[in-house]
Amino acid sequence: MRANQTGHPKWGRTLILWLLPLLFLLFCVIAFSVSLGSADVSFYTVWKIILSHVPFLPHGEETWAKSAEVIIWEIRMPRVFLAVLVGAALASSGVAYQGVLRNPLADPYILGVSSGASLGAASVILFGQGISFLGQWTLPLVAFLCGLLTLFVVYRLASSGGRVQIETLILSGVVVQAFLGAGLSLVLSVSNEKMAQIIYWLMGSLTLSDWASGTVILPYVLGGIVLIYAFSKELNILALGEQKAQHLGVNVSRVRLVVLIAASLIAGSAVAVSGVIGFVGMVVPHIMRSLVGTDHRVLIPVSAVSGAILLIFADTVARMLMQPQELPIGVVTAFLGAPFFGYLLRKRRSNYF
Repeated sequence: MRANQTGHPKWGRTLILWLLPLLFLLFCVIAFSVSLGSADVSFYTVWKIILSHVPFLPHGEETWAKSAEVIIWEIRMPRVFLAVLVGAALASSGVAYQGVLRNPLADPYILGVSSGASLGAASVILFGQGISFLGQWTLPLVAFLCGLLTLFVVYRLASSGGRVQIETLILSGVVVQAFLGAGLSLVLSVSNEKMAQIIYWLMGSLTLSDWASGTVILPYVLGGIVLIYAFSKELNILALGEQKAQHLGVNVSRVRLVVLIAASLIAGSAVAVSGVIGFVGMVVPHIMRSLVGTDHRVLIPVSAVSGAILLIFADTVARMLMQPQELPIGVVTAFLGAPFFGYLLRKRRSNYF
C-alpha cells in the first residue's frame, strides 16, 4: 500500500481530507437547526444555553429565561441529536447493503427490515392498550424486533445448502415485503380512527424525540457502524466478485451474514424511533461513492457524517416550511431522493433484467 510522505496510506489521507470538512459542516448545520424555531430566542442565547450544559467548561451567570432553556435543551437539541444518529445509521447501513449486494440501488430497507418494523409498529398503535408492557418504549422495541425477525426470515428463505446467492436474497426480500405489505394494508383497513397516527408514523418523523430516544439507540448505532467498518477491507474485496474474494481468503458467507445483521441492527433501531425515512440510505452512499471513491475505509465514515447532515437539513425543512404545521420528514427526503433515484435507475437501466 502506497503511503504519502507523512507515513499515512493514501486512503487515510483521503479520509482526513473529507472527514474534517464534513464534521465542520455538520457543526454548522447543527448550529443552524438549533437556532431556528417558532420561539424567538437569539443565536447568542441559544449557544450560551448549550455551552452551559457542556461539562468542564466555565459557566457564566444564567441570563436567559427558564422557558428558553427548556425549548433549546429539552426540545430542539434532543431532536437534532436523534437526527444525527438516525441519519448516520441509515447512510452507513446503506453503504453496507450496497457493498454486500454489489448494487448501488440497494438501501437499508431492501430486505424488508422497514416492512417488518412498520407492521410491528402499526400493530402496537392499533392494539397498544393490550400490549403496552413497556410504556412508551413498547412501540420502538416491537418495531425493532419485528425488523430483525424479518431479516432472519428473508435470510432463511434465501439459503440453500448453507449458501446464499445475492439474487435469491433480493428476491426473497421482495417476496417477504409483499407479504408484510399485505399485512400492513389489513391493519390499516381495520384501524379506523387510528389510521392517521399509523400513516404519520409510516412517513417518518422526529416530532416525539427526547434525550431518552437518542440514548437508547446510541449503542446500537455506534456498535453497528464500528462492526461494519471492521469489515471494510472485506467489503473492498467483495467488490471484485465472490469467486475472487474466496480465492483471496475471504469467507464470503460469514462476511455477508455479519454485515447484513449489523446493517439491519442499526437500520432497525433508526426505524424504531423515527418511523420509515426513505432514500437517505440509498442516495447518500451513492453520492459519496462518486466523490470519495469505492474504498469502504473512507466511504463508511464520510457517508455516516453526510447522512447526519442530510437528515438534520431535511428535519429543519420539515418543521419550518409550513409552520405551525409540521411535515413528516419522510416526505422531505422523498422529494429530495425520488428524482435522484429516477436518474440513477435510468442511468443503469441496461444492467437490469
